Amino acid sequence: MAEIDFIPGTTRLVEEPDHVATSHLKKHGDIILSPQPTNSPNDPLNWSLPRRVWHAALLCFVTALTAATSNDASSGQDGMNNDLGISYNAMNTGAGVLFIGIGYFTLLISPAAWLYGRRITFLICMVLGVIGAIWFAKVETTEDSIWNQLFVGASEACAEANVQLSLSEVFFLHQRGAVLGMYVLSTSIGTYLGPLIGGIVADSLGWRWIGWLAVIISGATILVLFFTMEETLFDRSAYDVGTIDGVHEVGETPEVPSENEKVTDLNKSPSDVPVAETEKKKTYWQRIQLITLAPNVVGTGFKQYFSRLLHTLRVFTFPAVWYSGFQWGAQDAWLTFYLTLEDDNWYDAPWNYGDVGVGVMNVPCLIGAVIGCFWGGWLSDVWVEYYARRFRNGIREAEDRLWMIYPVAVFSPLGMFLFGVGTAYGWAWPVPYVGLGFIGFGWGCAGDLSMAYLMDAYPEMVLEGMVGVSVVNNTLACLFTFTASIWLGGGVDSVRNCMIEVGVLDFLFVMTTIPMMYYGKKCRRWTLARYEDFVRIRDTL
Repeated sequence: MAEIDFIPGTTRLVEEPDHVATSHLKKHGDIILSPQPTNSPNDPLNWSLPRRVWHAALLCFVTALTAATSNDASSGQDGMNNDLGISYNAMNTGAGVLFIGIGYFTLLISPAAWLYGRRITFLICMVLGVIGAIWFAKVETTEDSIWNQLFVGASEACAEANVQLSLSEVFFLHQRGAVLGMYVLSTSIGTYLGPLIGGIVADSLGWRWIGWLAVIISGATILVLFFTMEETLFDRSAYDVGTIDGVHEVGETPEVPSENEKVTDLNKSPSDVPVAETEKKKTYWQRIQLITLAPNVVGTGFKQYFSRLLHTLRVFTFPAVWYSGFQWGAQDAWLTFYLTLEDDNWYDAPWNYGDVGVGVMNVPCLIGAVIGCFWGGWLSDVWVEYYARRFRNGIREAEDRLWMIYPVAVFSPLGMFLFGVGTAYGWAWPVPYVGLGFIGFGWGCAGDLSMAYLMDAYPEMVLEGMVGVSVVNNTLACLFTFTASIWLGGGVDSVRNCMIEVGVLDFLFVMTTIPMMYYGKKCRRWTLARYEDFVRIRDTL
C-alpha cells in the first residue's frame, strides 16, 4: 500500500495488520488518525480532553441558543396580534426573512473565518443576535416584526458552517458522526425547546420578554465566548504530515496517477518535528485574541475577502453540496408545515391549548431528534468502522455512511401522515404525538448523516461546503415558508391532503440517497481536479 490514488472521501480508516508495527502514521489503536496531528503544541488536535470538551460545549451552546432565538418568535405571535394588530401572514413573512438572513449571511461572513480567525465570526453573529432581540422586544409596527428577523437569522449564521468547521479542527474524521450528532442535537434542542420556553415567558412575563431574555442570555454568552473560546485557526499546511485520503482497495490494481492525482507513502514519517521543536505554546491572551490573521493576509485583507467570497460560489458545482443541502433543507421546510399546523389548529377545539400546551408539543419532536442524532451520529461512526473492517479491508468510502439514512424514508413520512391526518380529524393523544416523534427522528438523522457525508467526501472544503448547504437549505425553507399557509388552507381536506403530499415529498427527498450512493464515488472522481483547484486557489487568495 505504498501508493495511493487520491480520491477525496476514500480513506484508509484501519491500518493493515502487517503494517501496524512499521507504520509511522499516528493512530488510535489501529484506527489511523485523519487529519494527522502535527507535533506543534498549538495544534488543536493536540489539545487536552478538557480543552476539547469545553470548546465543543461552547459551540453546542451557541448552536442551541441561536436556534432557540430563531424559532421563539412564534411564541409571541398571539401577543403581537392582540396588542398591535400584526397579522399572522406578516409574521410568516418574517419567518421567510429569517431564513434569508441565516443562509445568505452564512455566505457573506464565511471569508472572515479564513482571514481573521474563527472567534471573530462567532462574536459578530452574537452581537447581531442581540440587536435583533432588542428590536423584537420593542416591536411596534408590521415592518418591525418582519425586519428584526433578518438580524436574528444572521446571528444563527455562525452555527450553519463555522461550528462544523471548528469542531472538525479539534476532532478526528473517525469521530465525525458523533461530533455532528452533538451539533444536530444542539440545533434540535434550540429549535424545539425555544418555542416552549418562549411560550412560558409569554404567558408569565409577556411576549416582549422573549426578546429581553434573549438579550440577557446572548450578552452573557458574548462575555463567556470572549474570555474562554480559544481560536482554532491553525496553518496545517506549514507542517508536512502527508495525506491519507484516497486509497486503492486491496486487490485493486493501482492506476498510473494523472497530473491531478497525488501519490504519497503511507509509511511517511511526519517531518514537522524541526519546526515544532522551535515553536512555543501560545499564551492565554494569544489564544483568545479577537483577531487571528491568516499567514497569507495582505494588508487588511479587504480584496482577499471579496475574492474568497466569489470563489466560495464554486461549491455549487459539487453534487454532494446539493444533496446535503436538499436533505437538511427539506427537514427545515417540513418544520414550517407542522409548526404552522400547531399554531393554526391546536389553540382551538377540540384541544384548546394555550402557548405552553402548544410549546410542549415540541417535546416528542425533541425525543425523536435525540434518537435520530444517536442513530445518525455515534452509531453511524460505529457502522462505518464495522463496514470498513468487514467488507473493505480497512478502506472507508464516504458513501458508506449513507446506509444509515434509509430508516428516515420510513419514519419521517409516516410521522407527517400521522400528525397531519390526526390534526385534520381532531385526534387526541397519542397518535399525533407519536407522529411528531417520528418527524423529530427524521430531523435529527437526515441532517447529521448528509452533512457528515459531505464533510467525508470533501474534507478540505468543510467551511465552504457547509456554506453551500446553508444557502440551499435556507432558500428551500424560505420558499416553502411562503407557501405553507396557502397550501395548508383552512379545511379538513386541505390539511389532510397537504400533509400527505408533504410526506410523499419527504420520502422522495430522502430516496435521492440511492443515486447519490450509486454515483457518489464517480462524482468524487469526476470533481477531483475541480476540488484540488478549489483548495489550491482558495489557499493562495
